[in-house]
Amino acid sequence: MTEPIGLPRPPAVGDTALRPGTFDGTAVFVTGAGTGLGKAIASEFARLGADVVIASRKLDACEAAAAEVQAMGRRAMAVSVNMSRWEDAERLVETVYAAWGRIDILVNNAGMGPRVASHDYAEALFDKVMDLNFKGPFRLGALVAKRMFDGAGGTIVNVSSSGALYPLPEVVPYSGAKAALNAMTVSFAREYAPKVRVNTISPGPFLTDIAKAWTPEAREKATNALGRPGRPEEIVTAALFLASPASSFTTGAIIRVDGGS
Repeated sequence: MTEPIGLPRPPAVGDTALRPGTFDGTAVFVTGAGTGLGKAIASEFARLGADVVIASRKLDACEAAAAEVQAMGRRAMAVSVNMSRWEDAERLVETVYAAWGRIDILVNNAGMGPRVASHDYAEALFDKVMDLNFKGPFRLGALVAKRMFDGAGGTIVNVSSSGALYPLPEVVPYSGAKAALNAMTVSFAREYAPKVRVNTISPGPFLTDIAKAWTPEAREKATNALGRPGRPEEIVTAALFLASPASSFTTGAIIRVDGGS
């Protein structure tokens, strides 16, 4: 059967899709990558051969993560950015393209969701949560998707939350922003097809830096079907799959990685 023109050729049956070298020569851009899930995702892309842009608000954390990538023999760029600011997204894209010339994979991971009673939510905090979780990823995603579409194509992976699908009390703005991110995924997947694939990972509770503030019981047990929080490596593989040719017929999807919430 003839391969569709301009589309990546998927791996043959029996191929190991995520073997070392899978992402050789690939430029990967991960936001919120100084710590937590973002750092774990960036590190694994580098282990599989990618060069990685590590963006986060705290430059020292980005530089430390970048040093770990460079120790693997890969290129890394550490960039400080406030993803809640429209102009920071624009500056960030210009910086990366000026230095590397392209972005092959974007992982929109930056986010935050404080628990506050809805009647006590301040307008400034509401705006901050919406801006960081939706406005920034929207602007960054749109700018990168357009460049990908005009160039050789690429993939975008948005990191949402199980809270967008199963909202909890006291996180209404966060859940709403992540639900908007899910809708953006579906829209972008159609708007920039067929050269750009766009998908979402919907995580549940994970044992990253944020879990240090949890109770000992919360670090051991959860109300999901598997009865526990996830380990970082259990979400990394989902990001790698969605970014690789192994998922060449997957776009506009929301992949739950939540232990069965």
